[in-house]
Amino acid sequence: MSFSFTDPKPNNEPSFSFTAPEPADVENQLQAIADMAHEILRLVAKVRSQISN
Repeated sequence: MSFSFTDPKPNNEPSFSFTAPEPADVENQLQAIADMAHEILRLVAKVRSQISN
């Protein structure tokens, strides 16, 4: 699988390009990244609530 940046969008958000031998591989990797991001955000919220108490 390869990953690359493409030209930025007008709103300054970067564009990403993923390629893999099997499209399902890309989807699986993206889902794993999304799952990790959700877990990180959940843990950050937990720490913030502990700090504010």
